Amino acid sequence: MKLTNCKLSKKIQLKLLEFFVLEVTARSAADLLGIHPNSAALFYTKIRKIIAYHLGLEALEVFDGEIELDESYFGGARKGKRGRGAAGKVIVFGLLKRNGKVYTVIIPDTKSSTLMPVISEKITPDSIVYTDHWHSYNALDIAGFRHYRINHSSHFANGHNHINGIENFWNQAKRTLRKYNGIPRDSFHLFIKECEFRFNHGSPKQQLKTLRFWTEI
Repeated sequence: MKLTNCKLSKKIQLKLLEFFVLEVTARSAADLLGIHPNSAALFYTKIRKIIAYHLGLEALEVFDGEIELDESYFGGARKGKRGRGAAGKVIVFGLLKRNGKVYTVIIPDTKSSTLMPVISEKITPDSIVYTDHWHSYNALDIAGFRHYRINHSSHFANGHNHINGIENFWNQAKRTLRKYNGIPRDSFHLFIKECEFRFNHGSPKQQLKTLRFWTEI
C-alpha cells in the first residue's frame, strides 16, 4: 500500500511525515508549513491507513515465550461506572511479547469467548502468559498455556509475575491520544494502530525511515 492521490509537493509531504513522527498535530503542522489544515489532516489520515495496513501484515507473526495480556478502555463518558464495563468506551485488547512487540485489537466485550480466539490465534500454546485476575482469563488454565496471575489489589509485581510492560504501553497510548481531545469512534482503530507502530518501531529516526519506505516519499 502506497501513498496515492496526494497533490502536495514531495518536499511538503516529507516535512509532514517528519512532523507526524514527532507527534506534531496536523493543525500545528499546517500552520508551520503554510498549508490548509484539511490538507495536513488528510495526509495524516492516509499515513495512519498505511500504518494499519502494514501492521495487519505484521499481525501474522505468532508470539511465543513470555506474553503479557490486558485490556484497556479509551474515550467514552467520564461520569458513571469506571474500569471494566464502563459505558461508551472503546475496549482494546493488548498482547505484549516481553522484549518484543505489542499487538492490539478492538473488541466488543471482555468475555472469555471474545478473548480466547484472539489469544489462540496469536500465541503458541506452550507460551507463558501473565494476566491480572479478570475471570475471563480462567480459560487459559485449561488451554495449554502456563498461566500466571498478578493480584493488583495487593501488589503490581512479584518477580517475573507482572503485566507492567503492557500497562506501560497503555500509558504511552493514552498520553499520545489525549492531545486530540476526542477521536471519532469510526476512526479510532487507526489511532490505536498508530500507537502500536510507535511502540514497535524504535526511535523517531527509525520510524521515519520505516514510513518513508512504506510511503515511498
